[in-house]
Amino acid sequence: MKIKVTVWNEYRDERKEGEAKKVYPDGIHMAIKSFLDATGEFEVRTATLDEPEHGLTDEVLDNTDVLIWWGHIAHHEVRDDIVEKVYERVLKGMGIIVLHSGHGAKIFKKLMGTSSALRWREADDNERLWVTDPSHPIAEGIGDYIELDGEEMYGEFFDIPTPDALVFIGWFKGGKVFRSGCCYNRGYGKVFYFQPGHETYPTYYNKDIQKVIINAVKWARPIKKTDSLLTRNEKVPPEAK
Repeated sequence: MKIKVTVWNEYRDERKEGEAKKVYPDGIHMAIKSFLDATGEFEVRTATLDEPEHGLTDEVLDNTDVLIWWGHIAHHEVRDDIVEKVYERVLKGMGIIVLHSGHGAKIFKKLMGTSSALRWREADDNERLWVTDPSHPIAEGIGDYIELDGEEMYGEFFDIPTPDALVFIGWFKGGKVFRSGCCYNRGYGKVFYFQPGHETYPTYYNKDIQKVIINAVKWARPIKKTDSLLTRNEKVPPEAK
């Protein structure tokens, strides 16, 4: 059975005249959908901020195994009730992959319980993403590192909880380092934060970056879902009396 993926994108930068539109003329969400579709392993739909309910209706979320999230300049426009719905779905088993500037999204901050603040610089830095956990499923098929000729610099301190698994550390030519690939468990769901993906760089056309996201979708797919998050009063089984 194919994994059901929803790619959510703010889709503001790419609609303006400028470099982002040149790099991703159909939007970042469509670039990601394209390489996921090419595998034949996923059933992929997209959703964007300006759609009704941000494209994340109950019907969509009920039919999503893994949600991919990219946002940048309009985090504040995402409705709190939609964030709460997504949060609840993650706790019940839906996986979520948060990309690049999605670190500032309401849903990511809620899942982390921190500010997720960091340092940044846009200056055509080249980045080397070092694999720090080569046995992790997300790193499957990746060599010692991924080389990116241009990417927005993200630097520490990154205000997130200590990851359950740290798969990548990014190093930038200016000397900064960053926890670039972080895994978490939240309730029944899994969370992966992946740092590369500034809107003016062709990062999502890079085959290794695509491979990481494909691997992350497979890793984040639900193992088990639950319909209830309520605390239950368990009766003592007869055999234990």
